[in-house]
Amino acid sequence: MIFFLGSFFSSAQVSTEIDTTKIRIGEQINYKINVEADSLALVVFPEGQTFMPLENVEALKIDTTKREAKFLLSRIYKLTQFDSGAYTIPRQKIIIGDQPFFTDSLKVEVNTIEVDTTKQKLYDIKPIIEVEESGSDWWKWVLIALLVIALVAFLLYWFIWRTKPLTEEEEIALLPPYDRAKLALQKLDESQLLMRSEVKEYYSELTFIIRKYLDEKVYDRALESTTSELVARLKLLKEGNQVPLSKETILHIESILQRADLVKFAKSAPDTALAEMDKSTIDKAIDNVKVSLPEPSEEEKLLDQKYKEAQERKKKRVKIWITIGISLFLIIATFVGFGVKYGFGYVKDTIIGHESKELLEGDWVKSAYGFPPVWIETPRVLKRVESPIPEEAKEQLNMTTFAYGTMLDVFSVVINTTTLKVPKQAPQAESTDKPTFDLLKVSEESIKGFEAKGATDITVKTDKFITPNNAEGLKTFGTLNLKAPGTDDVINAEYLLLCFSNENVLQQIVITWSKDDDYADEMIERITNSIELKSEDTEEEKE
Repeated sequence: MIFFLGSFFSSAQVSTEIDTTKIRIGEQINYKINVEADSLALVVFPEGQTFMPLENVEALKIDTTKREAKFLLSRIYKLTQFDSGAYTIPRQKIIIGDQPFFTDSLKVEVNTIEVDTTKQKLYDIKPIIEVEESGSDWWKWVLIALLVIALVAFLLYWFIWRTKPLTEEEEIALLPPYDRAKLALQKLDESQLLMRSEVKEYYSELTFIIRKYLDEKVYDRALESTTSELVARLKLLKEGNQVPLSKETILHIESILQRADLVKFAKSAPDTALAEMDKSTIDKAIDNVKVSLPEPSEEEKLLDQKYKEAQERKKKRVKIWITIGISLFLIIATFVGFGVKYGFGYVKDTIIGHESKELLEGDWVKSAYGFPPVWIETPRVLKRVESPIPEEAKEQLNMTTFAYGTMLDVFSVVINTTTLKVPKQAPQAESTDKPTFDLLKVSEESIKGFEAKGATDITVKTDKFITPNNAEGLKTFGTLNLKAPGTDDVINAEYLLLCFSNENVLQQIVITWSKDDDYADEMIERITNSIELKSEDTEEEKE
């Protein structure tokens, strides 16, 4: 038995070196661990804050030297402390193969720095520097929305509200009947139909001019009446003293209309001079009709003005309803289009606003909280809050808490780090394998804390949780009911409790959220996937 142990210890040896046992506040100690082992043996050095109450500032890379058939492995840890006093570096555990080895504990004195205030200048505390928030792209979306609204407004103005320039036909239609008839005769004279021997077209246009004028001013069926019917009607109106036309004017109109009928139906071809004379006769007949007709009274003019104003109001109402209809159609079409693509609930929350959606799509913050640090990415920066510690426990442990929101706010993120001031050391190797904190008991106490804050109907499930950088802990999750502040409404919520223990350090992450929150699952997944308990430098050194 003695021979076997002697041969084993001769194949693996562990020793430590320290450059000094006395430092001033903030200075660093180089703590070196040397391991001599077989070339095939797996050697695991201490990781993390296992040197408490001294802080591990940096762990250098492992230095390997070959010595005959063995390897000499050494690693330097830079330790420091910011409080004066006498401290003990606890025994460190090194695993060689499957066998644990332990170093001796060492005492270190941390002395204060003497400051002569008569010679050294003292300065006030520097003020807090305001940091500008990181820019976002919200202004781009506002600009796009304004451009779309401006485009729609321009199209509505251009096609509906704009006073469109009148065509020549529309301008002529707005003229009084007399001016319109005189202009038509002038254009007929300029048409050169007689020079091209188009007598039929000439008389058709000529009779239409006189019939149109009579239809508007004398007899409202002049366009659809035959020549005999129209002449008979004019004579009847004259005899009834309704239209003061002379017999001569009526005879001239009858003569021209009959001649036009002969040209159109009997293919008669009157002389050009006679056709021009007929045009002059019609011109005079129009003048005679205008002179013979009485001027409209003031009441008639007022009624006509009111009619025009009513027509304008009617047109305006039509434009308003068209504008409203097109705007509603565009809004509904846009909502349906985005709803089909992204989901109607998402579109509704985008328009109305949703707190969780704004958190999810906002600028997230990745930072380290506490010491040892917990790296985590959250929608908002976690703020440090005071942790209620009993007076009798203050001498035994330190506790730091960072939080966003509270359990009553439904969505909350809390990080709590508890560090024992005097690490629990076991005299034997077997006792050091037991963790300082029982994570199951810690989880149970946390659930009791939920109940103390008013949570009811708590369901509890546990599982192992491994962070992306392979830190192992306990995951406790489930549902609970919370009473909304100031009301009797009950909110169905979910919670997630992550606990990690490393020697004399306990790290807890507590997240609560509403069960009906459509965006919470994505937020929780992003938060949990970002958790790291070691910095990147430490990870690189470990590799």
